[in-house]
Amino acid sequence: MSKYGLHGKLEATAGNGTQLARILLEASRLVAKAKGCRLYLVSQESAGSDAVWVTEVWDSKEEHDISLQVPGVKELIAQAMPLLAGRPEKGQELEVLGGYVSK
Repeated sequence: MSKYGLHGKLEATAGNGTQLARILLEASRLVAKAKGCRLYLVSQESAGSDAVWVTEVWDSKEEHDISLQVPGVKELIAQAMPLLAGRPEKGQELEVLGGYVSK
């Protein structure tokens, strides 16, 4: 079941965590239909937190990279960038070995 995974934290400027999460949730709707997307999960550490976590699982790194070309994704990235407290750190790349995903 080897898959490509990414897990990363995005820190929004003070008070912008909810807005950043909304943008990332919209991105999840866009990439949900992209070839190879198995999971795009957006989480916050707690209510009112400005830290937003994104966990992704793809069939391959190449399919993840291609997903950045999905119509609307670049526009959402442009909306999110001014909300970040700093340059986003590279997410943790993972080899997904298996587990449980509800169908």
